[in-house]
Amino acid sequence: MLSFRRRLALLHVVVVTTVLAVAATLTYLSLVTALRAQLDGALLALAEQEASILAASPGLPVAVHEPGTTAAPPPYARLDRLVQIIGPRGEVLARSANLGAASLPNEAALLARLARGETVFEHLAFGDEPTRRVSVPVHGGRALAVQVAGSLDDVDHAVASAGWVFLVMSLVLVVVLTTAGAQLTGRVFGAVDDIVRQARRIGGRTLAERLPHPGTRDEIGRLIDTLNDMLDRLEHAFEAQRRFTADASHELRSPLSRLRTELEITLRRPRGADEYVQALRSGLEDVARLTALVEELLTLARLDAGQDSAPVAPVAIGPILEAVVRRARPAAQARGMTLSLAGADAPGADALETNAPVAASDAALDADAPGADKLGDDGPRAAARVPRELLMLVATNLVENAVKYGAAGGSVLVSVVARPDGTALVVEDDGPGLPAEERERVFERFYRGAAARAADIEGTGLGLALCDLIVRAAGGRIEVGVSRWGGARFSVHLPAGDA
Repeated sequence: MLSFRRRLALLHVVVVTTVLAVAATLTYLSLVTALRAQLDGALLALAEQEASILAASPGLPVAVHEPGTTAAPPPYARLDRLVQIIGPRGEVLARSANLGAASLPNEAALLARLARGETVFEHLAFGDEPTRRVSVPVHGGRALAVQVAGSLDDVDHAVASAGWVFLVMSLVLVVVLTTAGAQLTGRVFGAVDDIVRQARRIGGRTLAERLPHPGTRDEIGRLIDTLNDMLDRLEHAFEAQRRFTADASHELRSPLSRLRTELEITLRRPRGADEYVQALRSGLEDVARLTALVEELLTLARLDAGQDSAPVAPVAIGPILEAVVRRARPAAQARGMTLSLAGADAPGADALETNAPVAASDAALDADAPGADKLGDDGPRAAARVPRELLMLVATNLVENAVKYGAAGGSVLVSVVARPDGTALVVEDDGPGLPAEERERVFERFYRGAAARAADIEGTGLGLALCDLIVRAAGGRIEVGVSRWGGARFSVHLPAGDA
């Protein structure tokens, strides 16, 4: 198998040779046609000159008007043309001096065509040279036609010389263009070979290296820019993967180490039933934390692999938020917080637009309370095309974070508004909020802000990363800002869906 470089060079040679051969052939044929047409035109002009003189002077003797005779000569040089005038039976009535005693041959078919008034061009085998002759009929008088012949030798020599010139020029052009194409191809593929050699040296531990840029904005330069951009993305992905692995190992090691320590201490000596129960409960808490962490990691892995990206039916957001708020209410009450819910059809549904304080009573949030109106029972229903369990996970993480990080005795407001272009879900609290430098990193995996670390609040740092990945997979986005009370505000924007 030929290499691509050689196949390209061979194709270049074939194309150049074909184009030059076709161009040279067409030019050669055009030249031959032009030279022979020029000779035919000269012969015809001389024959018509003689015929017009004969037709205009029927009483004068039939004669060829040679230069130097008493008759007016033609207004151009004869260039050794052979001229003869023939009668109706083909007899020669007059001839030019350069014919001597010889005569141009005539056949019966030619005489018949001349008798019908046709002008006839033909090739003759006369003398030692190829000859071209034209016969022009004379109207009136004793003569039948004027015949003028000329040698084709000059035309054939010009055509042969032109053919050799075209052949030599074509060969020279083929060689020059082939050489230039080979050099250009070698330069281009040399640059590609340099890229290949440099790319082979870049591995998982050397992703920080980049391909050398030629300094031009041509195709090679754009290729290197594209490859370097790809290396940037790969480096960031590898770095994120390394951080993720290290953080996951750390998060898994802590509860496992604690669990192992507790079990080892418990087994060092016989203990009472109460001590064993206490140790088992402590171990169960660690196991629960490990289980939650593993489940979050598995969910992240499925989302990264696109296994939850299949189209789903629209899901109503109202019932999901009611269930999430109902489950989070005990934790909020334990901290003395007010957990409120406002929706598309609840009192104060324009909370997202006006930023006015809104609070729905706990009784209204209780599905079993008398006269409770579930979110979305009237008016436009907020819906999104997100798997129900994933949407529940997003809402749960945001609401639980607001309860955990909000100020004790403060307020948490969950709002949802259905819009023509989608659904807006907002969770805001009156806690310390997020500093501007932390807002961009809050969705990184295993990242925990300064407030979470200082307060020693339990968590894995995966909740917001999961929320961001789920929302982006559904075609939406999460924005972090400042709430109406100065705390944290998380706004989830999801595409429209009909529930």
